[in-house]
Amino acid sequence: MRIGIAADHGGFVLKEELGAFLRQQGHEVSDFGATGLDAADDYPDYVVPLARAVAAGDLERGVAICFSGVGASIAANKVAGVRAALIHDDFSARQGVEDDDLNVICLGSRVLDYRRARDLVLLFLEARFSGAERHRRRLAKVALLEREERRP
Repeated sequence: MRIGIAADHGGFVLKEELGAFLRQQGHEVSDFGATGLDAADDYPDYVVPLARAVAAGDLERGVAICFSGVGASIAANKVAGVRAALIHDDFSARQGVEDDDLNVICLGSRVLDYRRARDLVLLFLEARFSGAERHRRRLAKVALLEREERRP
């Protein structure tokens, strides 16, 4: 699977660990940074390019990390076509994809340890959108809202 990963200083170490693991699992991983530990960097600088690549279809899924995961989630969701969520539990990691076609998982490095983050990412990547009519209908409403918000 083509996966993108991004983090600011708050998620840098976890990003490096997860990226290496995903490559070992045979995934094609694009790293959107940060490329080093810099306490002055800002999560939108890395998360937004990742989100744009997911929205463009260049990547199948994205992983965005900051200290809490909240900022990464907020930034990613500003990109039309991205459905990002802060995930801390197994149910949401699967259900977010199955029902809501989640395409970017957001994680907090101060909330999750590596093993827990790895397990959540695996659940997220293994899950598939159900395509059920009710879910397609709801996502169409979200897409309409995105188009309306872009109008001047």
